Formats: sequence, structure tokens, C-alpha cells
Amino acid sequence: MPEPLPQEPYLSGGGRAPEDEAIAATGIGGAMDLATSEGETLEKRPGGPDGTGPFDRPRSLWSDAWRDLRRNPVFVIAGLVILFLVVISIWPSLIASGSPLKCDLAKARQGSQPAAPFGYDGQGCNVYTRTVHGARTSVTVGVCATLGVSLLGSVLGGLAGFFGGLSDSFLSRITDVFFAIPVVLGGLVLLSVVTSNTMWPVIGFMVLLGWPQISRIARGSVITAKQNDYVQAARALGASNSRILLRHIMPNAVAPVIVVATIALGTYIALEATLSYLGVGLKPPTVSWGIDISAASPYIRNAPHMLLWPAGALALTVLAFIMLGDAVRDALDPKLR
Repeated sequence: MPEPLPQEPYLSGGGRAPEDEAIAATGIGGAMDLATSEGETLEKRPGGPDGTGPFDRPRSLWSDAWRDLRRNPVFVIAGLVILFLVVISIWPSLIASGSPLKCDLAKARQGSQPAAPFGYDGQGCNVYTRTVHGARTSVTVGVCATLGVSLLGSVLGGLAGFFGGLSDSFLSRITDVFFAIPVVLGGLVLLSVVTSNTMWPVIGFMVLLGWPQISRIARGSVITAKQNDYVQAARALGASNSRILLRHIMPNAVAPVIVVATIALGTYIALEATLSYLGVGLKPPTVSWGIDISAASPYIRNAPHMLLWPAGALALTVLAFIMLGDAVRDALDPKLR
């Protein structure tokens, strides 16, 4: 028979918190530990000659999700594509030498050549070089917009769902107002008065109209998590609101936010290209796929290569992030286990 594990003593100042110790003593700690990681499992590893396990190792939701993601070919393919995009965004000169702003009108709208495998655009610029350098702008806008939307929406939605009452009702009405604003129409109105050529006005617009979606997801997750028994036990034992929110609720409510944010990242990249195509997003001399698509649209019949390559890069990037989000959703959804 394996020897029982020794009881963990409470060490003042270095052990577990008083409410955690009291919950474990009353038998509720098991439920709290399970809920804290969205259902931890115990994995027994054989260690003796008879094959018995000398100890049990807890396996959390995140370790299970990472194990499933590594075995998912969709995640592997999407991850490799995104890794490649990140690398060329940081170091575009690795695969494309020369400046994307160097143009020669004598070569305007010419097809594929040894020095320009994607041909030249209407201004005589190398389409291959511009396509590679355009990845930096698209990825930067998508990542910054996603981080801003996730941070703002999670904070507002989490606080409203945790405290409820008047603040929750007020935030819900504000969210309904922002949901009623068409994204493209809002971009045409708000960004048409901006004269800056940088990407920050576009990112700020996406955060302004994108946070309600994340806020609603975070609010619902927090409301569901705070009704669990381990939260009620911690509250009864005198835990502060900040401790309950950060230690017990946030680990359980963050998974849906990560899934939605990952899928939305590809949407923000497509939105930036759409706004740039309409002339209210990024503006020259910024190198962007949306700008190149807009400049190439009048010549789609005579020089389709000007449009196909930046549009193909944009479609591949958006598809990779959507595939990544779907894989993360499947890994973090407990109903699919």
C-alpha cells in the first residue's frame, strides 16, 4: 500500500491564505481547485516496480489545452504561417532587399521579371517588396488593436459583471449604443477628419468600436464564475473583492476572452485594409496591403498581378489568424472534451 501524503501545514507568512486553509479543512477546497482551472484532472504516473503511482500530479486546463493544440494540425499550420509573418514584419530585408518606396515609372505595370517576381505596380514600384513590407503594418495594427480592445473590454466588462447593479446597467446601455454604430460607416465619419499619416488613429478607432464585444464576453464569464461555490466560500471567509476577482474569478473567465480576441485579430487586419482601400485608413507613403489594393483596382484587367499578390497576402494572413482562433477555441472549450 502506498504511504499517504503528508498533510500540508499552515505556515504563517509563507503558507496558504487563511481562507484557502479553511476551505480545504471544510472539504470545499476540492471544488475550488477544480473550478480554479476549469476542471483540473489528476494524472497518475507509475513509479514503482508494481506499476503503482507514488504521487498524483495536477494537470490544469492550460496544460491540457497546450497538449491538444500541439496535436492539432490546424494550429500547427496556422502557427507556422503567423510565425513567418511576424519574422518578416520585424526583418523584411531577410527575404526582400531594396526599398518599397523606390519606383521607376519606365517599368510601370510590367509583369514578372527576375528582379521583381511579382511584377511592378502603377508607379513602377516592386510589388514583391511592397507586399513583404506591408506585412509589418498589417500585423502591427492587428496586434495593437487586439491588445487595446482586450484590455479595455475585459476591465470594463469584468468590473460590471462582478459588482453588478447600476454600473452593470449603465455599461450595458453604453454597449448597446456602440453596437448600433456600423463599423465601416463609423470609420468613414471619424477617420475622414484625421490628417495624421500614422497608424495610431486607425488603431484608436478599432479600440473605440471593438471593446463592446469583448466587454460583453468578459461580463458573462465573470457573472458565471462568481456564482461558483468556491467564490462564495472565499467571500464568506472574508476575502477581499480584489483577491476574489484576481485569484478566483479571472483565471476562469479569461479563456473565452482569449478565444474571441484571437479570432478578432484577423478581423482587425481586414478592417484596416478595408479602411485604407476606402481612403480613410492609412495613407501614403505608408506601405499597406489596403493601399496597394486600392491603387491596383483600376488596373485589374490590364495588370491583375498588382491586385492579386497583396490581396492574396491579406487573405492568407486573415485566414491564418481565424484558423488559430478556431483551434484555441476547440482546445479551451470543456464541452468538446
